[in-house]
Amino acid sequence: MDGIFKSINISASGMSAERFRLNVISQNLANSDTTRTENGEPYRRKIVTFEEVLNGEKGKRKNDFGGVKVSSIEEDTTPFKLVYNPDHPDSNEEGYVRMPNVNVLKEMVDMMTAQRAYDLNAAVINSAKSMYNSALNIGK
Repeated sequence: MDGIFKSINISASGMSAERFRLNVISQNLANSDTTRTENGEPYRRKIVTFEEVLNGEKGKRKNDFGGVKVSSIEEDTTPFKLVYNPDHPDSNEEGYVRMPNVNVLKEMVDMMTAQRAYDLNAAVINSAKSMYNSALNIGK
C-alpha cells in the first residue's frame, strides 16, 4: 500500500516546500523598502534552498527519492542599493540611503515559478487520485 501513495506523498512534499518558498518571497516583497531592521541594516533578501528526501538506507535499493524539503534559508549577500534621497532619515552624509537588495522583478518571477511548481504538484496529486479511483473501479 505504501507504493500506491508514494507519488502523492512526493507531490505533497513539493507543495509544502513551494508554499514555504512563497511565504519567504512574500516577506522579501513586503520588506523591499525597509531601510532599517533590528540590527540597524537594511533588509536582506532571503533565499530558500531545497534538498531531496531519500527513503531507506544508503547503498540499498530502498534508497530512493521520497520528495523534497527546505534545507536552508540564507541571506542574499549581494550589496545594498544606494539611492539618493537626502530627506530620508536613514540617508548618509552624502544624501544616499542604503536600500534592501530585493529586486521586485526577480521576486515576482520567483513567485510565478513557485506558484507554477505548486500547481503542477497539485495536478500530479489529482491525476494520481483519478488513476487510483479508476483502478478501484476495474473490479466492479
